[in-house]
Amino acid sequence: MLKRLASSPATAAITAAGLRLIALYSLFRWRPWLVVNPLMSGGEVTQIAKSIVLGKGFGNPLGIVDTGPTAWVCPVYPYIVAAFFRIGGIHTTSSQLMLLALNCILAGATVFPIYAITKHSFGLRAAIWASWAWVVLPSAWQIPIRLAWDSTLNAFSFAVLFWATLVVRRQRAPAAWIGYGALWSVCVLINASILSLAPFLFSWILWSLHRHARPWFRQLAISLVIFALGVAPWALRNYLVLGKLIPLRSNFGLVLWMANHSESLGFDGFSSPYGNAQQAMLYREMGEAEYMKTKKHEAYAFMKAHPGRTIANAIRNAWIFWIDVTNRDVNPWYGASRAADVDFVANTMLIFLAAIAVVMAFRCHNATVVPYLAVLLFFPPLYYLTRPGLRFRFAIEPVLTVLAAYGAVSIVDWVRRYTAVQPRSEVTTAS
Repeated sequence: MLKRLASSPATAAITAAGLRLIALYSLFRWRPWLVVNPLMSGGEVTQIAKSIVLGKGFGNPLGIVDTGPTAWVCPVYPYIVAAFFRIGGIHTTSSQLMLLALNCILAGATVFPIYAITKHSFGLRAAIWASWAWVVLPSAWQIPIRLAWDSTLNAFSFAVLFWATLVVRRQRAPAAWIGYGALWSVCVLINASILSLAPFLFSWILWSLHRHARPWFRQLAISLVIFALGVAPWALRNYLVLGKLIPLRSNFGLVLWMANHSESLGFDGFSSPYGNAQQAMLYREMGEAEYMKTKKHEAYAFMKAHPGRTIANAIRNAWIFWIDVTNRDVNPWYGASRAADVDFVANTMLIFLAAIAVVMAFRCHNATVVPYLAVLLFFPPLYYLTRPGLRFRFAIEPVLTVLAAYGAVSIVDWVRRYTAVQPRSEVTTAS
């Protein structure tokens, strides 16, 4: 009975959500300022949500001045925050706690796609390990409990999308491909960064269908059309209110400039118009579209004039993204806490086991290793050039957890095989 319960993803999901909710309540009772912290409350997202609730529409992302309509962020999460603001009040303790509680529930729900992904690619035992690894993973505690942002929703939505990518290639019914295209549109309207993976994941599906001599043109065409139709209303809205075609979000030029200008040392958060009055006024005067365009051109000019510094910053950011996730510049909740050392060790183990998993999957000729490799190679580079940080990587944390679990299972199996063979070798030698 206990073994069946422990093997169930529902048990792991309920445990993950329940423990996080208990921890959130305990932390709020013990040190409420760590929970209700403006620095962890969504920044531009909550300002846009406030604008929605006040009847000003999807706009005004700055905390200094009103600037009108915006495409600074994707629309789904700000509207979720706006719904909570309507219930609990704008920037209140109640609404903050509700958003963090939602994170805890989403973190628990993420167990289900993690289990399904792992079982599909690496088997039942690895799926059970991955489910419970997510329950105890430090990053899967830090982000949901401390950060009222879209990071936890990003992780959940991408995990569901990744699972759908693995299984849809075996489907023939048009409904499955319609659903896959619709899922892509919802996910990119939550997190635009995953659009970087679309060419590679769709190409892998195409390759898989072609390899097994299955029809592919109609299926992929259906998904791509539904995907485009799902995103089109938001892109049209952006064109009408901002006067420029912006398919998803507008702020790439700004974050690229914040990481690449003469006074930037990796990433200059103080130059953001969100908190910089001079930049905020310039933003309002120029308008969002023109401001972002100007910042992008300035960043490109700096990168072209200083290639050595650009490369050095990219290498530093890659190190932070993968290894030093405790970097104080990008994860301010650590402070002087010893938790940073614990998280550094846990993260290093996660990355090491994920690397082992990729090697083992290639050795075993596991066809599903290709989409995993696409995630590892093509999702991070955007953050190497802009701003790394655990909350940005968290979107692919479920995939890393899947790989780490398979890596751990592979190591355990190798040790068992080695210890089973070793005594026989010793006996043969002795005789």
